[in-house]
Amino acid sequence: MNQEDKKIEEESIKEEPQVEMEQEDSTEEEINLEDELTKCQDALKEKENEYLRVYADFENSKKRLEKEKQSALMYANEKFSSDLLSVLDTFENALKSIEQIESNDSDAIDKIKDGMKLTYDQLLSILKKHGVEEIECDKEFDPNFHQAVMQVDSDEHESGEIVQILQKGYKLKERLLRAAMVSSCK
Repeated sequence: MNQEDKKIEEESIKEEPQVEMEQEDSTEEEINLEDELTKCQDALKEKENEYLRVYADFENSKKRLEKEKQSALMYANEKFSSDLLSVLDTFENALKSIEQIESNDSDAIDKIKDGMKLTYDQLLSILKKHGVEEIECDKEFDPNFHQAVMQVDSDEHESGEIVQILQKGYKLKERLLRAAMVSSCK
């Protein structure tokens, strides 16, 4: 072998490790790029999940606020309706008092009674139009709608039954305005 051949052979031997090193470097770079891509994809998924949670919270808040708004509108007249109940009680008591009066001028009393009855019916109609209803006081006592003011002995009623209504109760749609005051059987 001549010198030139030796040189070429030496150079080729020197170049082989460089090619291997370049291949190793490019493989490491590819692995680093893949790791970086995986990290970016994981970060993207995390941000997507975070976005979805925030969006769901926002939608739930919107629905809750809409429900609260509807409730506020539905029960806006609650205080007004509650205040009118005392007027209703006064009318009922006046009608009962007129029925007990005995007089020679029954014509005048009948006119007063009719006028008060019309006013009473009109008031009831207005309250009903706005969702105010009288609480039924059927025989059974219901602590959700009735307030037992006293308990009495009665042979005609079973224990826990309503014996007498002392003051009517009312509700606005499904909400209690005032519990009915009743006496119940022991």
